[in-house]
Amino acid sequence: MSSETAPAERGHPDVVVIGGGVAGLFCAYHLRRAGASVTVLERGALGGPQSCSSGNTGFVGTHGAAPLAEPGLRSVRSLAMLHPDAPFYVRPRADRELLRWLGQFGRACAPSAAAAGFRTLAAMKRRSLDILLELCATDEIADTFEMPGIILTYRTAHGFAAARATVARTVANGIPLRVLGPGELDELEPKTRFAIHGALYNPEGAYLRVPRFVLEFGRLLRGLGVEIREHTEVTGCTVTARKITRLTTTRSELRPSEVVLTAGAWSTECARMAGFALPLQPIRGYSVTLDMPPGGPTRPVLLSEGRVAVVPLGARLRIGGRMELTGMRDAVSERRVRGMLRTVRDYLPELEQTATHETWSGLRPSTPDGVPLIGRAGPRNLLVAAGYGHIGMGLAPAGGELVAHLLTGTTPVTDPVPLRPDRFDRSRDGRRP
Repeated sequence: MSSETAPAERGHPDVVVIGGGVAGLFCAYHLRRAGASVTVLERGALGGPQSCSSGNTGFVGTHGAAPLAEPGLRSVRSLAMLHPDAPFYVRPRADRELLRWLGQFGRACAPSAAAAGFRTLAAMKRRSLDILLELCATDEIADTFEMPGIILTYRTAHGFAAARATVARTVANGIPLRVLGPGELDELEPKTRFAIHGALYNPEGAYLRVPRFVLEFGRLLRGLGVEIREHTEVTGCTVTARKITRLTTTRSELRPSEVVLTAGAWSTECARMAGFALPLQPIRGYSVTLDMPPGGPTRPVLLSEGRVAVVPLGARLRIGGRMELTGMRDAVSERRVRGMLRTVRDYLPELEQTATHETWSGLRPSTPDGVPLIGRAGPRNLLVAAGYGHIGMGLAPAGGELVAHLLTGTTPVTDPVPLRPDRFDRSRDGRRP
């Protein structure tokens, strides 16, 4: 794949990327820069409401590298996860794949496994921020990226003490996190009143204005020669001699040389079409977008124990968070939304609830250890890039670069070993968690 290669004849690209979310678009970006002809297939509209790239908080930057699987969550009961009001809720159901996933999740919560996951995610987030800083220097998408820093708040003494204990480890991994001293929170957010025990601050806290970033990035990619086919769903594939020789979609057939599967929560269904399974579970998250209230923050604020984030978007404020393992159900739980807004009132008691513009929910595909799956799996010409979970916006730039490096035989910047899709298959013999 030479960098001077022109886009291939339409319908027969070098690479088909299944999924037009941020993860898929960054795969296309890096592959096209490496010279590949690329076609992206998106089941809906680019940046549409069906996509997690639409209504999430858009968090990027170096914060938030702690994996979903962390010490203290080793058993479902440890966080009352079976209660519908829990920040991380598991809906009880007879599902063999869910039970297997929860067992692997419990093993990944061991301190050594969680520490390894943190190192992997911290490195990916650092690399992703470097890529974003370069990309967002371009005029087309410069104003879709903001880096004002992020404030991490804690309501309880226990939560704040636990967070303080992680600062040294976090800094050792290259993340500039620090404890805010007396008066510093008021200096950062003089108009916002907090009811908290303490706070941390990361000056590299950043976010993308979604879905606008997705739309502008899509235009940039089309300008580079990437073909993006919207409203195009993969309905089947033909595997011959352990290679995908044909992809059938709702609009046409394609015969790509390579396939990248990065279809979000629908990656498991696409994998089944190709004859293999992925250890992913969809975790639903929510957001509510309001008019910016008086006294609203000027930078992102994480309400840590409640797993809720507050992000300023100009004249509006987006409140996002909650996690629930409830399967592929396409429904908004009003109870969960009310709980999220109640958390905001607990931390920010003087913040008014203004007019609501949008209530959204989306599915984030998550692995048991919270680390993505990136690498070869199933047919010989298929590469998976899935399982980014609730921090996918901040991992996608480095993940897409790794996909391009693996497909072109370039020495990777990101270590691919901790991301191998088969790492859970090997867990049966005890070699990995």
